[in-house]
Parts: sequence; structure tokens; C-alpha cells
Amino acid sequence: MINIDIKKRLHGSNGTMDLMVDLQIEKNDFVALAGVSGSGKTTLLRILAGLETADGEIHIDGEAWLDENHCLVPQKRKIGFVFQDYALFPNMSIEDNLLFVNKDKELAKYLLELTELTELGKRYPNSLSGGQKQRVSLCRAMMNRPKLLLMDEPLSALDPAMRIKLQNEILLLHKEFNTTTIMVSHDPSEIYRLANRVIVLKEGLILNDGNPREILLKTNGSQKFSFEGEILNIIKVDVIYIAIISIGQQIVEIVISEEESHHLKIGDTVNVGTKAFSPIISK
Repeated sequence: MINIDIKKRLHGSNGTMDLMVDLQIEKNDFVALAGVSGSGKTTLLRILAGLETADGEIHIDGEAWLDENHCLVPQKRKIGFVFQDYALFPNMSIEDNLLFVNKDKELAKYLLELTELTELGKRYPNSLSGGQKQRVSLCRAMMNRPKLLLMDEPLSALDPAMRIKLQNEILLLHKEFNTTTIMVSHDPSEIYRLANRVIVLKEGLILNDGNPREILLKTNGSQKFSFEGEILNIIKVDVIYIAIISIGQQIVEIVISEEESHHLKIGDTVNVGTKAFSPIISK
């Protein structure tokens, strides 16, 4: 269990604001932090990592990381941090980047196998693609078997296909190591795939807190439209079938027929259109 009750004055592009967060996070949760830029998401991650100070308290499994008496240094917090810009040591091989955190060679070998990087272990970061670098960064973050994995928009610079691949690997490692994960993301489909809880910040305050479907689902009006989207899920509710579809920066749900539920599948790219009040989906 993570208990967070902190306050910090921030100076942003719109002036000063107070980041005030009071929440509890269950062990093994995957939490997505959402909200517009400048709402305090990254600062909250940095406070949890011990890279910035704040007033208040942070307790993890009963251990005080922050209180009125002390602030535990980052090196003593059981965290892994995955940055957007990879933050790898360019003069070290992939294996050495991992072993710099922890000299456990068996763990390093296991992580490289899980992420299909074994053949690249002796290479240096400047010879890798962006996706490969981010996988190395993710492996390095797991080398100390963190209680808490923090990720700041780790996949935003990657192409859609690579993002989906790494999303699957992030979820695999999250479950494999029984860690608690907090990720900053602006991508609704990414949040829907990975998180079991979404916390939306606005001007330093918690605006919304709930499961991805509750928080992200937005419906359009009855005007005519035709948009391309990706099927995130297909669920049956009583006697009807519903497709959850990512369209741009929105997630919508569309009622589909039983026949459509059989030939459509998660990951399909579809066109969602409507005439009058009857949405139609075509693959």
C-alpha cells in the first residue's frame, strides 16, 4: 500500500499553483496519471522518486519515504524510473547498463530474454533503435526489483506499432515482478490497455479518479461522421455486444451485432461512421 499526502508550490507557465495530492494506491496496481501539460504529473513522479522535495508524507508498505522528520534519498527507495529520453550510459554496453544498477548477471540475462534483447547485449546504445533503447531502459529499471516503477511518457517518441509491442512488454514485466506501476501518459488507448486505475490531475489537484472505462469514455453526438479507429476491447453486456474503440484522442463505445462480435477482434483497425442515429463499423 502506498499512502501519499503531499503539497508543493509550483511555478508554471500560467503562474503559481499548489500540487496537492492525497491518495492511496494498492500494491500491484497499474496507475496512469493523465491531464494537460503543466498539471503536476511529472512533478508527482519526481517527488515519489525522491528527486524533488515536498511538504507532507509518503509511506510505502509502512516505511516512511517522506515525513516531517526526513526525506529518504532516491538510492534507498526501491524504485525503477523509465524516462522518455532513455537516459542510458552511452559508453557502456547494454549488459553493463543493466549491471550498473545491480551486479546480478542472472537477472540481467533473464530481463534481456524477456524483452528479446539477448543478441544485443554487447552492443552500445548509439547502435540501437528508439524502441530497443526504451526496452533497455525498462530492463534497467527492473534490475533492483522495484516496489514502485515510475514511467514518464516512456513511449511517446515511438511509432504506433512499436508502442503496442512495448506496451505488451511493460504489462508483462509489471505482472512478472509484482510491482506497483505509476505511468504518465496522454494516450487514451495506452492507458486503456495498461492501467487498472486512472488519476486525472488539473492545476495540481485530482480532478478524476477511477477505472479507465469510466474516466476515458467519451461519446460523440448524432452528427454524421466517419473516423478510423482501433478496437481495444469487445464486451458482452446482457444480450448486447459493445466494441470499445480508440479514435484519435477519444475512446468511444459502439453497440455491435453478435455476428460482428465474431469476426471483429481486438487490435483491428476499423472505420466508425454514422448516418443519422445509426453508427456503422466497417473493417
